[in-house]
Amino acid sequence: MDIKKKDLLFISKASLAAFGAYFCMYAFRKPFSVATFEGIQAFGVDYKILLIISQVLGYMISKFIGIKVISELKPKQRLLYLLGLIGISEIALLFFGLVTTPYHILCIFFNGLPLGMIWGIVFSYLEGRKYTEILGVILSTSFIISSGVVKSVGLWIMISWGVSQFWMPAVTGALFILPLIFFAKLLETIPPPDQADRELRIERVPMRRKERRKVLKQFALPLFILISFYIVLTSFRDLRDNYAREIWDGLGYADDIFVYSTSEIAVALLVLLILALVYKIKDNLKALLTYHGILLIGTFSIGIATFLLQTQIIDPFSWMVISGFGLYICYVPFNALFFDRFIAAFRIKGNAGFLIYVADAFGYLGSMGVLLYKNFGIHKISWLQFFINGAYLLSILGILSVIISFFNLKKKHDRTKINTL
Repeated sequence: MDIKKKDLLFISKASLAAFGAYFCMYAFRKPFSVATFEGIQAFGVDYKILLIISQVLGYMISKFIGIKVISELKPKQRLLYLLGLIGISEIALLFFGLVTTPYHILCIFFNGLPLGMIWGIVFSYLEGRKYTEILGVILSTSFIISSGVVKSVGLWIMISWGVSQFWMPAVTGALFILPLIFFAKLLETIPPPDQADRELRIERVPMRRKERRKVLKQFALPLFILISFYIVLTSFRDLRDNYAREIWDGLGYADDIFVYSTSEIAVALLVLLILALVYKIKDNLKALLTYHGILLIGTFSIGIATFLLQTQIIDPFSWMVISGFGLYICYVPFNALFFDRFIAAFRIKGNAGFLIYVADAFGYLGSMGVLLYKNFGIHKISWLQFFINGAYLLSILGILSVIISFFNLKKKHDRTKINTL
């Protein structure tokens, strides 16, 4: 599928708008995690642990709310929701700087609560198009790169400006308010999918409860298998993200400001190169099955790289890059591309945002469970060792889940074709 000049201009504009908007969102969500909150406790528990759990809890609840909100979202509501939800998040960060211990826990909960729906809003501008793969991959690289970059910005603000760890999150967010407004307005100028898009990827429409239940019932088994894998995947990704400083410190990179961003940029480029090429596959079922192959590559990469680290064949930085590649080559499709092709392959009347949010809601529920288990069940194990154990679990479960899903969906699609003849 050759890209025409006018299409290239559209891709450039849409990618810039979506990437920029979601990148800015991370400035309101992630900088606080680069602070250590060392020596502070509440209710007998390390303060950073409580803050991370509180934000993830808010973010998780947001995902469950988003199942309804995002699946029913209408185009005219997007801009208001996008700016309004992030505005609420920044207000929560201002209170985070104002209040005293332990009320920061409540503030960070309300910081995470609105942000969980931002992804669905931004992706709704992009789904159901012949170039959704390219657009979705570029959008997805924003959360790969931005998490490390905004942490570097937050750490720099504390070191260079002398801002306290409690005011740093609000200051970091404030720096991104104007860029956010610019990119959000730019998103609004993206034209809706044209006739060619609708013929190739099926028209995307809001879904009511009846339509949502029908899809869940029809695809109960493959969705259960895939979401089970995604729960472990999300937990692993959140551990890598929320406790990046503890993991890097354990690997010998303490106080290296740039290691967070340099490692993630390398990962983003690799993921972008591979996933963007899937847009060339016009047949939606073939593309869906191709994603299964990509998921296998990712799970193998995580397991093998971890083994090579423990046998001292590769260095820690290479391990973080390779395992990050394996993680995001799996994580990115679930957040955008996989379910976009899923909707198109089975000609489902609805939108990918619904399935994305079903997976995400349970993914973050699992992530919350893992955080609680690590912090209150086996707290004596270091974050680095816990992360290594998770890498092996993710690799094994991922391989089994992907193989079962591949054959189940292929068989279901073959039956669908027979019934429509």
